[in-house]
Amino acid sequence: MRRIYLAIFCFSVFLQAVSAQQNKTKLFSVNFQQATISQFVNELESKSSYHFYYDPALFDSLRVTLQVTDKPLGDVLDLAFKKTAFTYAISRQQQVFLTKGRQIKTELAPGFLQAPGNAPPTQTAVADYTADVERKVPDATTENKLYEIGVKTNTIKPGKAILSGYIRDIKSGEAVTGASIYVANTKTGAATDQFGYFSITLPRGRQTLLVKGLGMKDTRRQIILYTDGKLIIEMQEQINALKEVKISADKIANVRSAELGVTHLDIKNIKQIPTAFGEADVLKVVLTLPGVTSVGEATTGFNVRGGAADQNLILLDGATIYNPAHFFGFFAAFNPDIVKDIELYKSSIPEKFGGRLSSVLDITNREGNKKIFTGSAGIGLLTSRLNIEGPIIKDKTSFIFGGRTTYSDWLLKLLPESYKHSQASFYDFNLGISHQINEKNNIYLTGYLSKDKFKLNSDTAYSYSNKNIVLKWKHNFNNKLYSVISAGIDRYQYDISSTANPITAYDLGFNITQSNFKSDFTYYLSNKHTLNFGLSSILYNVNPGTFEPNGVQSLERPDQVPTEKALESALYLGDKYDVTDNLTISAGVRYNIYNYLGPQTINNYAPNLPKDAANILDSTAYGSGKVIKTYSAPDIRISARYLLSGDMSIKAGYNTLHQYIHLLSNSTSISPTDIYKLSDPNIRPENGDQVSLGFFKNAKANTIEMSVEVYYKRLRDYLDYKSGAVLLLNHHIEQDIINTQGKAYGAEFLIKKTEGKLNGWMSYTYSRTFLRQDDPNAGESINQGKYYPANYDKPHSFNFSGNYRFTHRYSVSFDVAYSTGRPITLPIAKYEYAGSERVFYSDRNAFRIPDYFRSDFSIIIDGNHRVHQFFHSSWTVGVYNITGRQNAYSTFFTEQSGVISGYKLSIFAAPIPFINYNIRF
Repeated sequence: MRRIYLAIFCFSVFLQAVSAQQNKTKLFSVNFQQATISQFVNELESKSSYHFYYDPALFDSLRVTLQVTDKPLGDVLDLAFKKTAFTYAISRQQQVFLTKGRQIKTELAPGFLQAPGNAPPTQTAVADYTADVERKVPDATTENKLYEIGVKTNTIKPGKAILSGYIRDIKSGEAVTGASIYVANTKTGAATDQFGYFSITLPRGRQTLLVKGLGMKDTRRQIILYTDGKLIIEMQEQINALKEVKISADKIANVRSAELGVTHLDIKNIKQIPTAFGEADVLKVVLTLPGVTSVGEATTGFNVRGGAADQNLILLDGATIYNPAHFFGFFAAFNPDIVKDIELYKSSIPEKFGGRLSSVLDITNREGNKKIFTGSAGIGLLTSRLNIEGPIIKDKTSFIFGGRTTYSDWLLKLLPESYKHSQASFYDFNLGISHQINEKNNIYLTGYLSKDKFKLNSDTAYSYSNKNIVLKWKHNFNNKLYSVISAGIDRYQYDISSTANPITAYDLGFNITQSNFKSDFTYYLSNKHTLNFGLSSILYNVNPGTFEPNGVQSLERPDQVPTEKALESALYLGDKYDVTDNLTISAGVRYNIYNYLGPQTINNYAPNLPKDAANILDSTAYGSGKVIKTYSAPDIRISARYLLSGDMSIKAGYNTLHQYIHLLSNSTSISPTDIYKLSDPNIRPENGDQVSLGFFKNAKANTIEMSVEVYYKRLRDYLDYKSGAVLLLNHHIEQDIINTQGKAYGAEFLIKKTEGKLNGWMSYTYSRTFLRQDDPNAGESINQGKYYPANYDKPHSFNFSGNYRFTHRYSVSFDVAYSTGRPITLPIAKYEYAGSERVFYSDRNAFRIPDYFRSDFSIIIDGNHRVHQFFHSSWTVGVYNITGRQNAYSTFFTEQSGVISGYKLSIFAAPIPFINYNIRF
């Protein structure tokens, strides 16, 4: 027995010596100002492998104000708890126990190892006690359980193994997207994808995994890795003492990621931004980001880095949304109670995306609660919404359903007499079903349906709708390779009808239907090497316009522009490689093949002459399915990041893009009467490239994020129009279109505070966009072939979005937006010609409408936060456009008795109060 005691003693002394050797050089440099215990502990844990245990209720009154440089942990704790009743103890396994009024002993009592009749040893052994002071967490939290992964063996073999699995919300079972999982004290890590899946290669043996997720409580898992295996990690939602706004799952993601111009937004934070009529609006919050603007208030669509509104690819769970707004652009087409998160790519666009020149807005809906039935509802001045979700088969199959509708006619009746006969309404429905077949196979079905109808004091009625359905199959081949195969149908259509005069009554319709197939593969070669590859194909079927008489008395002549078909396909390969700990490179190529298909009749024009009726040589008829014209080209994507320090990096990127579908519009924003046109032998695809450079810096323990990005973009074959162009029911639209070249450049500044009672972000963008038409064969020269500002060119843009939380129940939000007015062309003189009076216009877009300014304010009042209650309610009260500024929505000119008068139309010309009541159950 004496030998056993002696062996235990020697082993303990050895562990103490090793631990002391590991920790003797570990010094802390920290700066705290009135920090809570949670902030204090999280900062120390993030800078070391120490793990703290304490009862938060005992420390709720403690505030730490402390600044030290290169001090050991004991000194930091001594200074923090000086002149207080708080104490601490540190075990040999780097566990720190914080207590009040009593101290935990981590040394064995003297004489414990002494055998009878012998003198006590000169060294004391260290024990590890944790049972009394474990953190108060739900039973489902298993931080201290040791998980054995793989096939257990008596001895652990040297080498590495692959750990893969999912990270999910412990309450709902939904995937946690963008969560970071990494090994303590190393730079080995990985991040989850949109399905919550991760794969990481680790040394065999015992490891401590640290897990961080957006809006989730940080956690850890203790594992012993024998061979390749899987682990499902459940995380809890973070309940902060102070409200936070976060735009990245990891506080240093903006510094360490290789991508530029990529922003991640969480719907929980989007709901804090004041918007018109009080309903959370995805698009309005996107407009507060640097490099993103719109042509005016209450407009549909947005402009990114000098691109037109149709140059943005908007995806909802993989489905393409052509018109992303309701109710004249006042509301986004996305139900805020269904949306999970949003990613906006302004640069460094992933290889799997293509077909647009400016950006990708990727919106992901929630899967639905896999454990219990829950729901939410909201009632506002103009809209109501209802959301229900829950398990079909618990922990395997779930559904989520949401709907919105409006009752806005009462508001339109408050308008002046000339608008009292106006009507407007909309509705939308979302349905999502997810099912886990087995450990390797999951399927997801999502559907979306929306419809708008309105008329403005006339007999002409407008309606438009989106219909989308997508089916996805996710298959894990092994721990390193998985695929997502999807197929879907997207349809957008609008209709215009007039019935006031039976003789001239008509119906005008347009629609575009696309069937798409995608197969995306992700292969984790190693922790430093990830491959993405796949293929996609889209079959377009476009009806450019159908005009029919409405009723038997109508004398209108039917007309139909021939239907267009095309097939757009692509293969892509991308590689993300960590060359060193400081240098990461992401590079790839996407090869596009576009086929314009019959049946179609194509006009052949004389070479080197304008495309007009006088220069048509002949026409060629093509049969159904015949390939009429093929365009192909590669898109290059490359970006790199170099870490200057742990909280500072520089990034550079370059990408090329092609767009084969064009928006034909007489307005500067997307409208229900826009027409989409496919590239054909007479209309070339648009293409462009962009180079960008960025500097990223974090401060104050990563609670303040700062970035500066500059870019230069070239545009080729961008479509503009001849003077007096006719777009509706034009059978030869190529005769009214001009191909232009363009350039865009700018600088974007962003500063963001992510923690504390006061948080939010502030952005400023300087950007210019110019077009030039200098083709001598176009038949018309704009501005004598010189550059002129694009319709959406707005040099200066400033946005501020801030939140201040007084308590858990009460918070306020404030929003400020300013931008330069957009360009317009004005009549500047009158003259006599051929016996009549004519108007002389300025150069195209030589003038600007007045600058835009708006400020909004809202108060959020949450109900009590009792856990065991059926309903949780909240109120949102605020004012949109506090100053009542009459921002110009549009400008126009009329001539009466030889006098030309200009007018400005303002949509929100006065402060607009709003109130919303929301419940969750």
